[in-house]
Amino acid sequence: MTGNPAAASANAEQIEAWNGVVGAKWVANQDRLDRVLAPFGRAILEAAAPKPGEHALDIGCGCGATTLELARQVGREGRVMGIDISGPMVARARDRAGMLGLSPVFEVADASSYPFEPGSFDLLMSRFGVMFFDNPPSAFANLRRGMKPGARLAFICWRALGENDWVKVPLAAALAHVQPPAPTPPGTPGPFAFADRSHVLSILERAGFSSIAIEPFDAPMAIGTPEGGIEEALTQSIEIGPIARLIADAPEDVRARARDAVREALLKHRTESGIALGGAAWIVTARA
Repeated sequence: MTGNPAAASANAEQIEAWNGVVGAKWVANQDRLDRVLAPFGRAILEAAAPKPGEHALDIGCGCGATTLELARQVGREGRVMGIDISGPMVARARDRAGMLGLSPVFEVADASSYPFEPGSFDLLMSRFGVMFFDNPPSAFANLRRGMKPGARLAFICWRALGENDWVKVPLAAALAHVQPPAPTPPGTPGPFAFADRSHVLSILERAGFSSIAIEPFDAPMAIGTPEGGIEEALTQSIEIGPIARLIADAPEDVRARARDAVREALLKHRTESGIALGGAAWIVTARA
């Protein structure tokens, strides 16, 4: 399942997006996004507690920030695999690993159906990479088959959009000028698919996990940098997330008004370290 995994996957829509415009934007903004998500990456690595010599899997590894840190922590005696459906992002992850002299294995593949060697992992971890599965119980059951008995699962996922100001604030400003997105059923694959704690618990129980713990984690997110100012924060807010889709086909004057509204909303949250908006997540741990 290397190369383009679309033919073998039920997640065709997600694969198309992350190998197209969405993936390209994440690669282009990799440094910014790693900085924004750093508090959440540190939190899930602490919860996962990788140990020297362990065999670990990073699910939805993206451009590799957490995969590389896993590789550092398990050391030369350990093994790390990063898996993601985005070819452009995995290519970036491989480049970064080479520059750092680290040797995790990366696969461009769909973790929901990848034929993992049974009983091979001590640890499965993910930073915001598990909310996009078309069939989450089936996906997690497949992942569990790759784990040793008693192995650890640890992932971080977003709580509800309404609790996440990094999306809510700019989106509310833009919606004064563009049509809102069509409503989607709860649990639809996407950033906030795991917002409901009971939904996450049910998925993992159905997949056969035990000792499940789901705890809230909140941290400020620095959108942009002091050097880049409001324009950097504005670009980041508009290019990454739902606003990009909402304004993509809008007339230029409507897009301009939406950008101005988002800029004004972000300025209200300016701090010495840039635009700071809250992020709200779940830290989820379990055992195979």
